Amino acid sequence: MPSPPNHAGPGRSPAPPGGRGATRAAARRHALGALIVAALSAGAFLAGCRSDGGGTATPSITHVHGLGINPADGALYVATHTGSFRIPDDGPVRRVGSSAQDTMGFTVAGPNRFLGSGHPDAAGFRQGKPSRLGLIESTDAGATWTARSLSGEADFHALAASQGTTYGWDAGTNRLLATTDDVRWEARSTLPLAGLAVDPARADRLVAAGADATLVSADGGRSWQPIIDAPQLVAVAWAPGGTLWGVEPTGGAHRSTDGGTTWEAAGAVEGQPVALAATDDRLVVATTGPDDRTAIHDSRDAGRTWQLRYQSPG
Repeated sequence: MPSPPNHAGPGRSPAPPGGRGATRAAARRHALGALIVAALSAGAFLAGCRSDGGGTATPSITHVHGLGINPADGALYVATHTGSFRIPDDGPVRRVGSSAQDTMGFTVAGPNRFLGSGHPDAAGFRQGKPSRLGLIESTDAGATWTARSLSGEADFHALAASQGTTYGWDAGTNRLLATTDDVRWEARSTLPLAGLAVDPARADRLVAAGADATLVSADGGRSWQPIIDAPQLVAVAWAPGGTLWGVEPTGGAHRSTDGGTTWEAAGAVEGQPVALAATDDRLVVATTGPDDRTAIHDSRDAGRTWQLRYQSPG
């Protein structure tokens, strides 16, 4: 808010008419104005937060791009358009680190080790970071990130890692790339994708949510075949024990225990799925509703029942 002009000259305050009483009244008005400005500023800050009922402000999670469960502590991590968030089994939602970067691609590659991609926040742009972050890595559970490769070149919207191989799908070129050292990349194929998962036991076996079909590759993404009779999926995730999960655009969850050849329906969530994560005993789906509210659904019984773990304020 711009300050009113001071006509008394530099370094001086204009004397209000009416003597000391008027001076005290002016001071009270000035203090009241400062309180109003402070209250408005606090309201703007809290507009992106909600109260958990105990007076603690909880960040508002919107525009989810990726989910991952950290094997180091079992906490759920949520990558979004405005930074990353941590949702533990017990306790409040917390923002992770100080960055509000747009993390478009995200995967948990090991205990406290995350891989990501996307675009910097305003502070990152001021620091000279390129608009496309390429592959970035965190070894402290998302608190800080380091550029690894393809900085300024790739914008990965899907990342998956297994047995020392990392796959990234570049949204700018539709190319699927692969690396074994997170530095040198090989282009494997070109195709539109909505989601990507890699077999935790076989790094050359991939399943993808394609534009028109669910696809499988047995040669590290060099060639792809549609899976006959598979549901049309928008997100896929492979649990460490070998169960492959997918969700339909309408929220139906499906699982496969033979690498995607056959599928079984396993419950459903409300809303349109945008991201999926799975472990051997847990399935998590992020959705958006018709009101654009984000919801995170958590199942501990293979999709039969769901707990609403988080919902953004309406």
